[in-house]
Amino acid sequence: MYKLFLLAMVSVILIQTSCGSNPPAKPENICEIFKENDDWYDAALAVKEKWGVPVQIPMAIMYQESSFRSDAEPPLKYFLGFIPVGRTSTAYGYSQAKTMTWKDYERETGNTWSSRDDFDDAMDFMGWFIHKTNKINKVSKWDAYHQYLNYHEGWGGYRKKTYNKKKWLIKTAKKVERRAKRYGTQYKICKDELDSSWSFF
Repeated sequence: MYKLFLLAMVSVILIQTSCGSNPPAKPENICEIFKENDDWYDAALAVKEKWGVPVQIPMAIMYQESSFRSDAEPPLKYFLGFIPVGRTSTAYGYSQAKTMTWKDYERETGNTWSSRDDFDDAMDFMGWFIHKTNKINKVSKWDAYHQYLNYHEGWGGYRKKTYNKKKWLIKTAKKVERRAKRYGTQYKICKDELDSSWSFF
């Protein structure tokens, strides 16, 4: 009987995990994202409170990095064109955080039980990174364009302006900036409605 109970509990957890990992149906609208995933709104507000980061900035960056997929990974590298030899990067999960950067986050925040495929942890990581970008490179937490360049190139790479040699990255950063502005405008419209049903614990 106990084994059956354990099996049932594991099944429920697996079902919830698989459902929770699905990307939102309408990713272009932050109001629809949060209405579909109210726990994501809880996480976004927690990050805003903890790190002083506007909800639209990490959400716009996350959309670009993983399309809100919990198991997102970079493409495989191939030897001789057909033998897989690993990924092009250690980036993984919602935030596409690299392994070493994630370990730095865990060490500095004490969030050692965190997981890159957990939305709450990924959002907290992004809040931490955006906050540190503000401290290290003096980039406003509201500046999606330069925040994304830091996120992609790292703090040292940003200072060296390595992005200037990557026209595609400049275009992508502008895309993130436009999406953040659009998310921000949408959020103003639905904020009161979302707050009225807010359930953060």
